[in-house]
Amino acid sequence: MSSIDYDVIILGAGASGLLCAFTAAQRGRRVLVLEKANKVGKKILMSGGGKCNFTNYNVEAEHFISNNPHFCKAALKRYSQWDFLALVDKHGIAFEERQHSQLFCLNSAKDILTMLLNECEQAGVVIQTNCDVININSTTDNTEQPVYQLDLEQQSLRCHALIVATGALSIPSLGGSGIAYDIARQFDLSLIKRRAGLVPFMFSDHIKTLCEQLSGIAIEVEISCNNQSFTENMLFTHRGISGPVVLQISNYWQAGDEINIDLLPYLNASELLLNAKKSAGKSLLRSLLNKKLAKALVFELQTLWWKNSAESPLAEWRDQDLIALGNKLNNWQLKPPATEGYRTAEVTLGGIDTNEISSKTMEVKQQQGLYFIGEALDVTGHLGGYNFQWAWSSGYSAGLFA
Repeated sequence: MSSIDYDVIILGAGASGLLCAFTAAQRGRRVLVLEKANKVGKKILMSGGGKCNFTNYNVEAEHFISNNPHFCKAALKRYSQWDFLALVDKHGIAFEERQHSQLFCLNSAKDILTMLLNECEQAGVVIQTNCDVININSTTDNTEQPVYQLDLEQQSLRCHALIVATGALSIPSLGGSGIAYDIARQFDLSLIKRRAGLVPFMFSDHIKTLCEQLSGIAIEVEISCNNQSFTENMLFTHRGISGPVVLQISNYWQAGDEINIDLLPYLNASELLLNAKKSAGKSLLRSLLNKKLAKALVFELQTLWWKNSAESPLAEWRDQDLIALGNKLNNWQLKPPATEGYRTAEVTLGGIDTNEISSKTMEVKQQQGLYFIGEALDVTGHLGGYNFQWAWSSGYSAGLFA
């Protein structure tokens, strides 16, 4: 075995790892990518319902959550959504814009993975799958350059730059793991508390029964929690609630928090009910609401909130009771006991403390030659292509300097 096998070894053949790999190789670096799974890019292939929401036309630092909200700015500026779109255009990949400026492949997420692998091949990147790293040691050579030795089951490898792109804890069935945190601990890096993000809520009481009855129904709502709010579709499931708006707010929810759901986000429900009492006093409340909400939902809410007055025409309702019910429709307060956890979470909140990392290069400040990119860092994007953009941007930054 030669003293140095590769200039750069990257752990993880996902979004950040592959983009980092060909970026470094295009600079003339000898690059090896080690992937633990039997296939590369599994999370890319399943993302966006198989269409890969690969970035967003509108990318700002405010779309990311971190204990250090300024950390992501340098990388996002160095490699922006426009840079990735130029790569997509170079490879002739058809894409479409959906709601909230989200960009998806028109055909298949395979197009993005194929593009990344083609770039790696053209740049001379070597990729090995089914590789389990058992041990990592660091020393320096006679020129004081860092040397990392990686022990695998069948071989040992040495490099000057080690880049950790192994993702985080979300969706273990697609390779999610905590190996990046283990490596961070080995080199005495601080970790920010981790929890599941972009994840559905579960319920265990009568609300679970209600959700089961409504499973499959989606409605547009506004959900608020901890001074954050989003307006998008909410989906009832047999376990609780999901859909884009629920995934978004889950990033800001902590165990024990209430969420507030506005079932009629563009209407003042109290005014609606009072006006209807004047203009259509013979109508039943459910008849009015059936025009605004799914009938099945109205039926469940009737059972929950106005069962005893279900057959009373609006004219017989007291104004204060209509106002109170309107307030519930605009501010349905629920306390989810839990989320579905890492099993279905799209991302992991928290991670490696970015104060330990150079925002310019992604290199560990106190450990020359060691880099962390992608989801393992304490940078989490909103739903909408932002986490992929962080993968591209952080991967590019490390590939430019490793």
